[in-house]
Formats: sequence, C-alpha cells, structure tokens
Amino acid sequence: MFQAATRGDVSEQYPGGKPVRDREIDEGSKRSAVQLVADVRASIYLLEAAWASATETTWMGHGIKSHSDGSRVAIHELVLMRWRETEIHHADLEIGFTWRDWAPLFVRYDLDRLVMSWRARKPMGLTVLPDEIQQLEPNLRLAWFYGRHRVEGVAPPDPY
Repeated sequence: MFQAATRGDVSEQYPGGKPVRDREIDEGSKRSAVQLVADVRASIYLLEAAWASATETTWMGHGIKSHSDGSRVAIHELVLMRWRETEIHHADLEIGFTWRDWAPLFVRYDLDRLVMSWRARKPMGLTVLPDEIQQLEPNLRLAWFYGRHRVEGVAPPDPY
C-alpha cells in the first residue's frame, strides 16, 4: 500500500485480497516459532523502511483493507493499525503479557476511537456504553471491545 500510495495509486493490503490473506495466515500457523519470529522481524524492517522513505504523497494516500469489507484506509492510519495489531496479538500469545500490559497511550487512543465508532453505529439517544462496560477500567473496556473479555449480561460489541 505504501508503494502504491507513493505513486499516487491505491492498492490492496494483500494482493489477491482476503482469500490470499487467509491462506497465508493458515500456512503461517504451521511454521515454527523461530520461523515466525524471523518473519515478524523482517516485516518490521520492511515497514520501518517504508515509513522512513514515505513522502507527503504517501502519507496522504489510501489503500484497501483486505481483511475487512474492502474499504479504503488512509495510509496515515496504518501506524495506529500496526500498533493495535502489535499490542493485541502480543497479549494473545499468552506468554505473560496481557491486556493489563497494553501501553496507556495506546489504550487511550484506541479506546476513544472504538467508543466513537460504537456510538456512530447506534440510533440517536442510545449512544452511551452500558453501565457495566463504563465501570470497567480502560484496559479491560478495550479488551471487551476486542472480544478478549466478556461481561455477564452484556452482549459483545459489533466488531466494526
């Protein structure tokens, strides 16, 4: 997406879209931890190189999210998306890092974003989070939004 945005074009996050993404995730799940760590390191270096070489045209560009409904995403939003992916999936590994360890700044930014999105999808007058959710500490509230925590008597939020 960065390369296309630099040229003024729009491209998919995964060439071939969601089917290719899903296949690559499935294939990756069979790899060893050593191979996966090497893949993550390589992706970090490639992403950091793309960020370092990005121009104003790049940052003003758009891409297409392959893992959703194919909607457009502003290139500048990819920074928070990567941060989110890193924090959440680090906790998913169950290696001693949990939602309690998410960075406070990440929690503040992403929780604000999710609350606004949640409110925007509700009918007028029904925009307040349920009391049970509002009373949760911010990290736990964010974990609820991402389906990493259930609250008795409260339906899980719509994912998007």
